[in-house]
Amino acid sequence: MAKTNPGNFFEDFSVGQVIRHATPRTVTAGDVALYTALYGSRFAVQSSDAFARSIGYERAPVDDMLVFHIVFGKTVPDISLNAIANLGYADCRFMKPVYPGDTLSTTSEVIGIKENSSGKTGVVYVRSTGVNQSGETVLEYVRWVMVRKNDIDLPTQDAVVPTLPDCVPADVIGEGLHEIDRQAYDTGLSGSEHLWGDYELGEKIDHLDGMTIEEAEHQLATRLYQNTAKVHFNQFTEKEGRFGRRIIYGGHIISLARALSFNGLGNGFHLAAINGGRHVSPCFAGDTVYAWSEVLDKEDKGPSLRGHALQSGRQILCRRRSARS
Repeated sequence: MAKTNPGNFFEDFSVGQVIRHATPRTVTAGDVALYTALYGSRFAVQSSDAFARSIGYERAPVDDMLVFHIVFGKTVPDISLNAIANLGYADCRFMKPVYPGDTLSTTSEVIGIKENSSGKTGVVYVRSTGVNQSGETVLEYVRWVMVRKNDIDLPTQDAVVPTLPDCVPADVIGEGLHEIDRQAYDTGLSGSEHLWGDYELGEKIDHLDGMTIEEAEHQLATRLYQNTAKVHFNQFTEKEGRFGRRIIYGGHIISLARALSFNGLGNGFHLAAINGGRHVSPCFAGDTVYAWSEVLDKEDKGPSLRGHALQSGRQILCRRRSARS
């Protein structure tokens, strides 16, 4: 029996299959510091224990996207080690704050499979759930990924394509936050005076700044998340691949866009959900990433103050796009 793990291929997946991923990961202050160094995120709640405590957190929570990347990274050796591309996300919910010292682990359920017409690859749909050391769900999301077949002569599996929601249901948005003290929220310290009522439907916000990706940065980032996908690391093999070089982990672009959004959405301190997302084109070291946001909808979360933003206790729903120079 081989002692090394070649990863799963398309024919190894079946609907209803549940995969318990190795290894649990304790999040540390060092992880948070390195994440900040990579992306430069400036949101006050995640930057300052004092600021976070003043509005009701026990201390500064871990950046939501760092939580996402760690939970995602656990799934890679089992789901996407032999992937050609990660295609998209849906129904992503941030359910509970994570703090340094918390330990995260991930389980995935295969909810769909569909072989491609070439017979050489297929798309696998999984719902992944990240939990903390107490078994509490901190993150849940669906993603779909194109995976190679190992044996192209195996018979085609019956296609099962899951029905996914267009958006996360409104009644669960905001579950991931404590009640906050809106009177204590200091917009001077947060760096922006713009609150929920200052944003209009259809408004587009150019976040202005751009960041050029360096080869070392995306390598460090992907290793930080223990993401072992081959296409991000091995230039020896990738020089013979589709692009002739290593491809940037798509989550790296998401985190860059999120950090850049501070200039224009500085008080959007918590990601409650991701309705849907797609990787529409590859990105490589040397590319410069810009971001803009469009306000698609607004929802008043009422006087309970659960979860959103600031003095009104409300949330902004927006779409972010990134462009390469």
